[in-house]
Amino acid sequence: MYLEHFGLNEPPFRITPVTVFFFSGAHRGEILEALIYSLSEAEGIIKVSGEVGSGKTMLCRMLLERLPKHIETIYLANPSLSREEMLYAIADALGLSIDGKRVGIIMHSIQNRLEEKAREGKRIVVLVDEAHAMPLDTLEELRLLYNLQVGNAKLLQIILFGQPELNAKLDQPNMRQLKDRIIHHFHIQPLSRNTLEDYLMFRMRAAGYRGPDIFSPNAIKLIANASNGLMRRINILADKSLLAAFVEDTHNIEARHVQAAMRDSELKPARSLPDKKLLIGSAASVLFVTGLTAWWLLNKPPAPLQQVASTSHFDELRTGSGQAQDRPTAAQPSPVPDNAPALAINGGTNPAAVTASLASLPRPAADNLPPAAASAEKASSSPAAGKSSLFEQRLAAGKQLAEQKKTVASIQLFYSEEVKQGRIENFLKRAKGLGRLSEIYLLPAKFGSKDGLRVLYGAYPSANAAQNAIDELPQRYQDAFIVSIYTF
Repeated sequence: MYLEHFGLNEPPFRITPVTVFFFSGAHRGEILEALIYSLSEAEGIIKVSGEVGSGKTMLCRMLLERLPKHIETIYLANPSLSREEMLYAIADALGLSIDGKRVGIIMHSIQNRLEEKAREGKRIVVLVDEAHAMPLDTLEELRLLYNLQVGNAKLLQIILFGQPELNAKLDQPNMRQLKDRIIHHFHIQPLSRNTLEDYLMFRMRAAGYRGPDIFSPNAIKLIANASNGLMRRINILADKSLLAAFVEDTHNIEARHVQAAMRDSELKPARSLPDKKLLIGSAASVLFVTGLTAWWLLNKPPAPLQQVASTSHFDELRTGSGQAQDRPTAAQPSPVPDNAPALAINGGTNPAAVTASLASLPRPAADNLPPAAASAEKASSSPAAGKSSLFEQRLAAGKQLAEQKKTVASIQLFYSEEVKQGRIENFLKRAKGLGRLSEIYLLPAKFGSKDGLRVLYGAYPSANAAQNAIDELPQRYQDAFIVSIYTF
């Protein structure tokens, strides 16, 4: 109805996922690249979580389009399948004729076909949409399928897309075997108010709009509050706002148009933003981190601790997308102003108090560290180490850590496909200022033909212990990096 009025070729805010409207901001492009990399280079089950309407299905459709040709996919859109129905669906997708056959024979047929695909150089990935609604028996059957392998290579990879309820389901004792096989977890965050305008105009221009930005600041604020940053709600409100502006014969979207859309949709401004865990994710298991984020952190001159504590939160979060993510806390129930400094967000206004708080953060003594970490720390603090650069010290500590058998996992802050010692040295100086240098390890790594470097944090006896420790990372690192679990 309003297409010609705004010069559009098609509706810009349809709620049906259409990949041409995929928005790569707010870390969605990074998550997509990380998923592609994970499926191409690693094994294990992958979990992608997000609230209702946050864009999980769109991400799944994008993944189906972007995967390399040697990776074949099986898409399970109906999660409420029984274990037998799920096996039939997978067998059918593999081109098997299994009508009337027993489950054991179906499993054997699936394994034989997967082995054939492996010999052809193909990799098979099962994508489960709405996995939070999948029965426990069916999830367990998926785990048994994942166990199929030839030699040391798995025959099947699995990605579970689900709402946060999936986490609760996997926390049940009878699901621990499946949960232990999840090696990466990506959480899709709602859009922040800073990102919302870019998203709205991206969709408009993807639909053919060529004019100036049309959403007023007050309109954006109302959409942000009423939608809680969830894309489906944003699309509904934006679509009806365009209709209200068309009826009024104007091309500018003002607060009154959004208010009309809210009344029609029965949506009201939220009194508080979603829970903090929704915004930052319960466990960010991401292999790919934006190069510009790492570049910024590695090139920023070292600052004294008090200066670090009072640095603007949003300045630190400006990454490749050029946007910041609001991170409300229990002490800040209402939306945070775009120019709010870190001290206001964290509920304090005294730099000295923040400095003292950072200084008082728990730091494991060498006696309490795992044996491998204590040994590596002792080596890096020896008199000989004092004469070397911080880079050399933490590189030696990382190599020694990797040689130990008792350390199973660490938290990967980021990785670099090039070893640029000067930049890493700057990062280590800031870590030293934060009192965290002893927990940073540098590990040489190969990325194809390139000699790179992994920057790790902490040493843990299990992957679960490392994952549980993510919430204890310094806030600076939680803000700046999309971390992952690295296993030795």
